[in-house]
Amino acid sequence: MLKQKFSQIQQALLREAKAYYGQRLVSLVFFGSVARGTQTFTSDLDVLIICDRLPRGRINRVREFDRIETALEPMLEQIEQQGFDVQISPIFKTPDEALKGSPLFLDMVEDAEIYFDRNYFFAKLLQRMKQRLKALGARRIWRGNAWYWDLKPDFKPGEVFEI
Repeated sequence: MLKQKFSQIQQALLREAKAYYGQRLVSLVFFGSVARGTQTFTSDLDVLIICDRLPRGRINRVREFDRIETALEPMLEQIEQQGFDVQISPIFKTPDEALKGSPLFLDMVEDAEIYFDRNYFFAKLLQRMKQRLKALGARRIWRGNAWYWDLKPDFKPGEVFEI
């Protein structure tokens, strides 16, 4: 039931994002506990939204997203009455910003759920990152329910490398 509720929200969020952003929408990607399948009744819904022509600054991007969240409000209120406390946690990037990379993308390499991806933009970006991590011998190491990355196990002091 938990997975089903989150899936309903994800599908509704995708629908509203497509309606609002239209042709500007490049990729919509879920990550975090929901994408890993380890969500709880109080998990937030982490989503990466890549769009052309986003406004400058996080606050302006959040204001724009507020229209989508407002459209989802009745559904979120109904789900809340069923014991779920779901908050949507969006991250916004333009394609150029996404191509510059982000430490956040490291965890998406293994756990991302790509719901929309025009011309495989984000899938290609993740594939390049996976290949680079493999070439470095990088490993994601789990400790209980948390993890860290050993990006280059054979690292030598003073050595410089890029992901």
